[in-house]
Amino acid sequence: MALILGIDPGSRKTGFGIINVVGSRQEYVTSGVIRLESFETFAERLDNLFRFLTEVIEQYSPGEAAIEQVFMGRSADSALKLGQARGVAILAATQTGLAVSEYAARKVKQAVVGNGNADKVQVQHMVQRILKLPGLPQEDAADALAIALCHAHTSAGLVRVAGSRHSRRGRWLD
Repeated sequence: MALILGIDPGSRKTGFGIINVVGSRQEYVTSGVIRLESFETFAERLDNLFRFLTEVIEQYSPGEAAIEQVFMGRSADSALKLGQARGVAILAATQTGLAVSEYAARKVKQAVVGNGNADKVQVQHMVQRILKLPGLPQEDAADALAIALCHAHTSAGLVRVAGSRHSRRGRWLD
């Protein structure tokens, strides 16, 4: 049993999702969106993001965390704010002892939908199907669950490769 926390960072809304990996199955545990718009200053938003993520981590005790990598958005200011929110999320995870893996948005979409150019609705539908949810998860929560699923798939692939007894060229390894 391995609990994985996925984080889709944002300066106004941050999605989070936790899945449980049991063998080759992934099970839904919880998810949600941390809404930060109501706080007056950016510093207050970052502080509340840190506190909320720390509470989620302490409540559910995931063993690992995965977060989306930064991409250049509409403006440099937006990208900087996103980077700061991302840094706070990474700090919340590392301060509670979690290893953090980072994934590009295209890799997450490829792992979950099978298409690196998938749109948000496609990601929501696939997350719903994979985790057998009764309805579509919120957009940011779906992205966070997709990040956790991507990490589960990537980790499982690395374990298979590490357990392989021969190289790609067919030579046996001792």
